Amino acid sequence: MSDSDDNLPIKPAPKGHAGLIGVGLDNEDSHKRITTGDKFALMGGSQETHERMTETVMKTFEELKRRDKHLETVDKRELGEILHKSTPE
Repeated sequence: MSDSDDNLPIKPAPKGHAGLIGVGLDNEDSHKRITTGDKFALMGGSQETHERMTETVMKTFEELKRRDKHLETVDKRELGEILHKSTPE
């Protein structure tokens, strides 16, 4: 290890477990829609609703990464703002 390595910032490891769950209730075509990722699970909904949930979650995780935050440690209010901002119109 070189001396320059000593000056690198060390990110604390996220504490605990966290995940997002989305449930769509407007499915009328009997199609079972399930999308999962490392820290999220989306179930149900019409095709449009499921796509909106998926886009919201993807944009939310992108924004968390941009802010150098983790789902496990981000403030609940900040997460709510990010989710709101990430929801397609």
